[in-house]
Amino acid sequence: MINPSVQKKKAANHTPRPFVDLLVSILIPSIILMKFSSEDSLGASGALIIALAFPLIWGSFEFLKYKKFNFIALLGLISTLLTGGIGLLALSTQWLAIKEAAIPGLIGIAVLLSTYSRYPLIRTLLYNPAVIDIEKITLKLVENGNTEAFEARLLKATYLLGGTFFFSSGMNYVLAKWIVVSPTGSAAFNEELGQLTLLSYPVIAIPSMLMMMMIFYYLWRTISSLTGLTLDDVLASKRLDKGENYD
Repeated sequence: MINPSVQKKKAANHTPRPFVDLLVSILIPSIILMKFSSEDSLGASGALIIALAFPLIWGSFEFLKYKKFNFIALLGLISTLLTGGIGLLALSTQWLAIKEAAIPGLIGIAVLLSTYSRYPLIRTLLYNPAVIDIEKITLKLVENGNTEAFEARLLKATYLLGGTFFFSSGMNYVLAKWIVVSPTGSAAFNEELGQLTLLSYPVIAIPSMLMMMMIFYYLWRTISSLTGLTLDDVLASKRLDKGENYD
């Protein structure tokens, strides 16, 4: 029997493995869909089921082993299940385009709605205490009388962050309508689905990542101009290295 304390320690020490996630959830399923959908191989339904099994099993394994809720992983599982349902039920490809647009669109709406809560998502994703020494920044903002100005710019950064997801939503819809044109449930549909999955990363994910980096830069420039602190001053790792404590 596994010791609960050991399991908790493993969960705490677990770090994301983006290359493994990319391989298991994207590359392998795409190859299966594109190369093994013919009737001489796995067939359209068989290839789709096996391709869907990879991200589903991997996501379940990560959750069961490390007991960590991952919002992005949950969205990936939902997306996979919806894609599988559309293919296996032979629904119109219009539903696939809607699904591709819906996932990032819902995230964008969640980002905007979070501005009305105590915990805007911009704080979780970018203005994060694991990366930035928020306590030091807050003290400097109060000292300089710039707290309100900072909150206004943080709200602007939230709108920009939501915009990146709406960009992804629109591009996902256009790409899905352009690439996936064959009837669902066919071998050609599976091949096009694999192409859509592969192309969505260079066409959509990379521009979205660049926009995210620009938002982070905007946030950093805001912190620097309103507090006068340097990057070394606000990195949380630097605080831990120096053993600083503000309590």
